[in-house]
Amino acid sequence: MHGALHITRVVIVQPSVYGTDNSCILDAMRQYGSRARGIAVLPSEISSATLDNMERAGIRGVRINLGTAANTNLDDARRRLKSAIEQIQSREWHVQVYATSPMIAGLSDLILASPVPLVFDHFGGANAALGLQQPGFDKLLEFVRSGKGYVKISGAYRASDKPPDYPDVVPLARALIEANPHRILWGSDWPHPDTGAGRKPSDLSPLLRVDDSHLLNLLATWAPDAALRKTILVDNPATLYR
Repeated sequence: MHGALHITRVVIVQPSVYGTDNSCILDAMRQYGSRARGIAVLPSEISSATLDNMERAGIRGVRINLGTAANTNLDDARRRLKSAIEQIQSREWHVQVYATSPMIAGLSDLILASPVPLVFDHFGGANAALGLQQPGFDKLLEFVRSGKGYVKISGAYRASDKPPDYPDVVPLARALIEANPHRILWGSDWPHPDTGAGRKPSDLSPLLRVDDSHLLNLLATWAPDAALRKTILVDNPATLYR
């Protein structure tokens, strides 16, 4: 898939259903070599030596999933985010957060005080149909504008139900880019697992049928300027993932 899209570097993110067993992504990173970096999911207790080994392997951050139906309690989300920040605060890592925009807004004080960068998945959990005035999106723009948070303009098909061009995503993408283009990342979200409502982590289901080349080409609609696309596709990830 990367060959077809002419993409040479990759950040492999630990899928939530794998829990804290990061062996699969670490193996994939070894196969990719120096072109790969990774984002892990960590247990509550882990040794500094293990984290050192993960960093040498190319891990550059940890992910917490606050976006599923089972993870809607704000107090629990605050505890988990605080714990993740504390685990990595002495490293050049970041915390990647999957959550809805209102949940992210509820974590505002922790985000603004964080000693490590925060990366918000999939348009910061925004719902394209609700537009720019939806709850929490103003806070997301504030975090991006101030440099406290990165946002991945990825998974448009998760934010919108208007394929294949997802026109209602355009205002969200452009607002985020305008807020601070140096805090925007692009991602394919490949291989597009079906995480529909009611599915258990153990359920087997076909992957969603998503045209990755079309998703990549949509970036030219969101960021018409070629230099700006280079900032998003090349420069920002080079800085964040080293």
